[in-house]
Amino acid sequence: MKITGRVQGVGFRRWAEKTARRFETISGWVRNCDDGSVEILMQGDEQQIEKMIEICYQGPLFARVDQISFLPGVKNYFLPPVIEGVFERI
Repeated sequence: MKITGRVQGVGFRRWAEKTARRFETISGWVRNCDDGSVEILMQGDEQQIEKMIEICYQGPLFARVDQISFLPGVKNYFLPPVIEGVFERI
């Protein structure tokens, strides 16, 4: 998913990593994009992912989430694969 708003420079990636690790079944990664947005790729239990998405609408304390859009699942060989049981910042 792509998250836009004030999401860089406010600890969003660190917050997302910490939050996702609370859900034992979510694996994936979070990264900053050049356009000022943050992207998160997740896999795991559907209910847990839905809860993580809901929480991302709030974000960390100083963030302002304007929009979350969902990107199609396109395989990109330049991005790291999702490792089961791991959620990391890249």
